[in-house]
Amino acid sequence: MNPVARGTTAAGRAALAVSTAALLVAGCASQDDTSPKGVNSPLPRTAREDALRSAKDTTARMARLTAAELLPDTAKAVYEPCVGQNDEVANDGRYTLFYYVYSPAPAAEHTRMVRKLRTQLPGQGYEVTSYREFESATASAVFRARNKKNDYRVEAGTVGSGKSKPQRFSFAVRTPCLLPPGAQQQKF
Repeated sequence: MNPVARGTTAAGRAALAVSTAALLVAGCASQDDTSPKGVNSPLPRTAREDALRSAKDTTARMARLTAAELLPDTAKAVYEPCVGQNDEVANDGRYTLFYYVYSPAPAAEHTRMVRKLRTQLPGQGYEVTSYREFESATASAVFRARNKKNDYRVEAGTVGSGKSKPQRFSFAVRTPCLLPPGAQQQKF
């Protein structure tokens, strides 16, 4: 049971659930066209190749900060269409990119690596959004941060259970919704 709800009446728990749901819905509601981040606000324009180059540069920079080796044969780029709040998908070429690459760094090094990223990246314009040091295969190292300037998100942490797949360290980048140069942005 949720520690907040412990000792609360059923009606109190229901009210708490409704207010939490309302906050979540309000936080995800789309904004109008006149707001700076409205549904039809101009998207950043970046060619897929440029987004990929930037993601590769960012993961390489993170690896250098942590003194980690990268395994180029594990690199993967996944382009996906942007999906709106109401599951709408535009036909204007907009996309997001998820890029990751692994390091063979042993689990004993993962805490040191996420600590280094947590101390270094805020000085480079990142806001740390999630952090956990390595404890075990089920409570592994996690680091996530958002670039305050361009909304790119970086992730680093332990991947693999260590049982059927080796535990490795992953560096990743997720882009916001991007529009290719020259494309006409579709309006909703």
